Amino acid sequence: MAAGGPDPLFGLRNSFYLGAYQAAINNSDIPNLSADDAVERDSLVYRSYIALGSYQLVINEIDSSAATPLQAIKLLALYLSSPDNKETTISSLQEWLGDPAIGNNPILRLIAGIIFMHEQDFNEALKHTNAGGTMDLHALNVQIFLKMHRSDYAEKQLRIMQQIDEDHTLTQLANAWLNLAVGGSKIQEAYLIFQDFSEKYQMTSLILNGKAICCMHMGTFDEAESLLLEALNKDAKDPETLANLVVCSLHLGKPSSRYLSQLTLSHPDHILVKRAKTAEESFDRAVQMNA
Repeated sequence: MAAGGPDPLFGLRNSFYLGAYQAAINNSDIPNLSADDAVERDSLVYRSYIALGSYQLVINEIDSSAATPLQAIKLLALYLSSPDNKETTISSLQEWLGDPAIGNNPILRLIAGIIFMHEQDFNEALKHTNAGGTMDLHALNVQIFLKMHRSDYAEKQLRIMQQIDEDHTLTQLANAWLNLAVGGSKIQEAYLIFQDFSEKYQMTSLILNGKAICCMHMGTFDEAESLLLEALNKDAKDPETLANLVVCSLHLGKPSSRYLSQLTLSHPDHILVKRAKTAEESFDRAVQMNA
């Protein structure tokens, strides 16, 4: 791609970042891409398939001759497709990260960060992502620091992103995530970011959930519920939509068990499912002790 020329992958990247995964896949037939751009295009398409839960398609299509970034994405698909694959996937990942020829590849480091974040091993994730180098890596650092309840470090990463490109979709998203974590008057700022996305781009579950979470923080649960039901219409199995509907319904005094059942069936490892199970087990123990 010529320096300063139009970015042929801008639309595709944006669709992926904002959760319009099918749109990213449908609009991926872009002519005259350089070899590097073609690999990035394929990376975004396969990551979109992973986000849609089509792990096997990714595993089947990426063969051993594919470029390193695509091999890394195949590892992510293997990791997410079955708990039985976790050990071998992490072992392969560690081996590749230790290989001087490919260990510093930004997509490989990004996938390492995503996998170790899933494992709740935040220090190991940061070992591979903290050096940054791409907007994706900086945005992942923001997410990791927020999970560690270190909004001060997350803010430093956001400042770096703002210096590189203040208007970048990932910079805006990272800003909204940080605002939600900080809370207070920052919630309104987060809402305005998601509102801006909803006016500029295709409405997605990610944007609707972002707006709904802001509404819940601001105590407008009726508005949050209508946004979440709209998100549910777009994707009936989206874990964040279902989890947010459970919380929203409880605040509205409405039944939430159906949403929790759907979440348990489709995403048994979700943190809300685990918390509900722990609470249920604690309650059962308490009942037995008092019987």
